[in-house]
Amino acid sequence: MTSVSAQDPSSNTPDRELGEHAFRLCQTLLRIDTTNPPGRERAAAEVVAGELAAAGLDPLTLESAPERTNVVARLRGTGELPPILLTAHLDVVEAEASAWKHPPFSGVVADGCLWGRGAIDMKNMAAMSVAILARLAREKPRLRRDVIFAAVADEEAGCDHGSRFLVENHPDLVRAEYAIGESGGYTLHLGKATFYPIQVAEKGLCWVRARVRGEPGHGSMPREDSAVIKLADAIARLEKPLPVHVTPYVRDFVDGLAAKQPAPLRALLRRLLHPAIAPHVLRALPDRMIARSFGAMLSNTASPTILRAGAKVNVIPGFAEAEIDGRTLPGQTEADFLRELGAVLGPEVSLEIVKSAPPTTTDPVDSPLYDTIRAAILEREPGATVVPYMIPGFTDAKYFTQLGAKWYGFSPVKMPKGLRFAELFHGHDERIPVDGLKWGTEVLFDVVRRFCL
Repeated sequence: MTSVSAQDPSSNTPDRELGEHAFRLCQTLLRIDTTNPPGRERAAAEVVAGELAAAGLDPLTLESAPERTNVVARLRGTGELPPILLTAHLDVVEAEASAWKHPPFSGVVADGCLWGRGAIDMKNMAAMSVAILARLAREKPRLRRDVIFAAVADEEAGCDHGSRFLVENHPDLVRAEYAIGESGGYTLHLGKATFYPIQVAEKGLCWVRARVRGEPGHGSMPREDSAVIKLADAIARLEKPLPVHVTPYVRDFVDGLAAKQPAPLRALLRRLLHPAIAPHVLRALPDRMIARSFGAMLSNTASPTILRAGAKVNVIPGFAEAEIDGRTLPGQTEADFLRELGAVLGPEVSLEIVKSAPPTTTDPVDSPLYDTIRAAILEREPGATVVPYMIPGFTDAKYFTQLGAKWYGFSPVKMPKGLRFAELFHGHDERIPVDGLKWGTEVLFDVVRRFCL
C-alpha cells in the first residue's frame, strides 16, 4: 500500500493527511484573538513554533515589542539555488461579533466552511505553510533551495512590528530569491469561465491627514465659514473617482478575463482599458462589488476613514480634519496622488502624508515560479485560466521585496460558485470552504516541492 506521505504531490488524489493537518492548525489559530490593534500575536506564534519544532525544525521567535511575536523557520536544502520564502501574517482586523452568524473567534465548521476572522486573511496561509514545511521536514526530499517560513505580526496596521522589523533587523533570516504570500490563487467565477488570479503587483499606500481651518464660535450661532462644514463639503466630493490610469498589470488581467467571455461581455470588459470610457462602464455595471474592484485597479483611490473636529457640543471648532486611506497605482508617485487629491478637495484643505510606501511589482513573464504555479493549477483544473493580477491593497511584499525577493501572491483556495473571496476579505462572516482549504494546501505543496527539487 502506498503511504500518504509517499503520494505524488502532482496527483489529483487528495492528500488527506496534509490537508487535515492544515485544517486542524487553521482552526486552532482562528480561535486565538489576534485583532490588530493591539495584535498580541504571541499566542498564535507559539502554536506555529510548536508545530514546526514537533516536525524537527528549529523555529526562532522574534519579538519587536511585548507580545508582537514573529516566527521564522528554515528547512535546509542543498543550497544549489537561492531560498524561497513562504509567509503569512498572524494578526487580523477587528470583527463586529453581533453581525456574524457564528462567533468570529470560534473556529466553527458549518455549511461546509471553517468560520472565523482570519480564515482567508490569512491564517489559512499560515496553516498551509506550516503543514507543508512539516511534511517536507519529515520526508527529507533533496531540495535545491532552502524553504523559509515567516509568520509575522502587524500586517494589518502597516507591518512595522512584523515584516518591516524582520527586514530591517534580521534580513539574513528572511532573504530569498522568491516569496509566496497573499493574495491570489483563489477561484474566480465570471460567466461560465473559471479563473485563478495570481498577484504580481500591488498598489502603494499614501495615508494622508487633510485639515481645514475656519473661524471658531458659539454653537448657537452657525457660521458659513465653519471648518466642519468646509471639510464635509470637501470630503463629499471624493464620491467621484480619481482619474483612470491603465497599468500593464490590469491590462493583462482584463485581457485574460475577456478572452474567455462571449462577445458582448468581452467588448464591455475591454472598454475598461480606455480611460475616457472606463468611468461610464463602471457606473453602468449592475454588480457594484465588481465595479468597486475594477475601479480600485484603474485609479488611485482615496477613502476617508476617520473624521475629527471639536471637543464641546456648544463650540464651533477652529479646525476639522480627516484621515484618508490613499492607494497609488504602479507608475504613480506620491506627488501625483496628492495633486489629484488636492484638485478634488480644493485649495483650503491642507494635506500631510502620515505613512507611505511605493507600489510593488513582479514581472510574471519568463518566471519559473509563475510557470510552476500555473502548471500546478491547470493539472487539477484543465479548463481554468490563470491570470496575473494587481491587488488594490498592500501586503508584507512591501518589505520582503526590499531584500530582492520576487513576490507572488498565492494562498490558494478553491471557492464554490456563489461564495466570493473578495466579499469575505475583512467582511462579516469570513470563512473558508474546508475542502477548498485542503485543496489549496495540496496545490501549494505541489508548487513548493516542484520548484525546489
